[in-house]
Amino acid sequence: MRRLTFARKSILVLAAAMLAASSAQAADPVKIGLIMAYSGQFADTAAQMDNAIKLYVKQHGDTVAGRKIEFIRKDTGGPNPDVAKRLAQELVVRDKVDILAGFTLTPEAFGAGDVSAEAKKFLVVMNAATSAITTKSPYIARTSLTIPQLEYPFGQWAYKNGMRKVYTMVSDYGPGIDAETWFTKGFKEAGGEIVGSVRMPVANPDFSAFVQRAKDINPDGIFIFIPGGAQPIAITKAMNERGFPANKILAQGEVTMDDNALKSMGDNAVGIRTVFHYEWEHKSAMNAAFVKAFNDEFKRNPDVFSIGGWDGMHLIYEALKKTGGKADGDSLIAAAKGMKWESPRGPISIDPDTRDIVQTVYIRRVEKVGGTVQNVEIDKIDAVKDPAKVK
Repeated sequence: MRRLTFARKSILVLAAAMLAASSAQAADPVKIGLIMAYSGQFADTAAQMDNAIKLYVKQHGDTVAGRKIEFIRKDTGGPNPDVAKRLAQELVVRDKVDILAGFTLTPEAFGAGDVSAEAKKFLVVMNAATSAITTKSPYIARTSLTIPQLEYPFGQWAYKNGMRKVYTMVSDYGPGIDAETWFTKGFKEAGGEIVGSVRMPVANPDFSAFVQRAKDINPDGIFIFIPGGAQPIAITKAMNERGFPANKILAQGEVTMDDNALKSMGDNAVGIRTVFHYEWEHKSAMNAAFVKAFNDEFKRNPDVFSIGGWDGMHLIYEALKKTGGKADGDSLIAAAKGMKWESPRGPISIDPDTRDIVQTVYIRRVEKVGGTVQNVEIDKIDAVKDPAKVK
């Protein structure tokens, strides 16, 4: 009888210990490691993503499914995959993070992808746009975009809207080459002809010779992909000086994304048509509220980097709710697959097969609105998947 009593006591003690451990685990914070280029030439990109993350937490609270959310921020300083991998390893091994997120640049995401796969950690890409990123780990989901997702339908749209012969001008690096490849593919499959192409140095200050060469061919349009910053101002100036109409320019949204750059371009930009997945001018009640809150908090408009951070946090929060607070990689990626929601950019979802975002692609034209030049949406293509992964 005494043995039975002792056995019972042992079971009760063990059960109490397990319950206490379970409660302690439930009370542990969910740690999110943010890996971004917080310094260097891409610091503003990281700042806009991080601003949206901070705003999301402010509006939705810092506790999800009974677990407090904590952030640990790590700076890559730029597009360095080795640094990103080392930081991801430190976050997982030393800081015991549950989730990896952020990733301003493709090399960062590639560097951390191996760590995600080995450690089985949920990784949310909030900006990096190279199509292959999600293949680096089965635990990666993306809330930003892929370049093929924009450019393939844009090429088809250009043909359907009257262009038959197009010249391509892109910066000679990964994103530019991707943009050229997928615009060309969409345009040619629709029936169009690429009558010439040029790849330009990434840090190119003067586009005069490139524009003149394109004008001499006299295409129906010129497709452009260049980084943001000073280059959009320089290329529209070169086009204007050589009498090439702005309404023949097709480009990815970076060309007209920055409000200050667009203001500097002035009338030279009116007529340019671009493709993008988000801009603060998008008309919806949800976006109006998002833009106002962002402006109130940070005194500037949100941009494509901001929306990636905002929706990345939404994905993390909703996945944690679905798992009841379980933060292991298998539970979170299972919760993320197929998730759908309404974003300030419009309806979006996570493809359950590729773990990439499915979203509306917008065609915009620069117009004067109330005396100010800005992007105006003129068309859209709904529920676009990454065509590079469509079987």
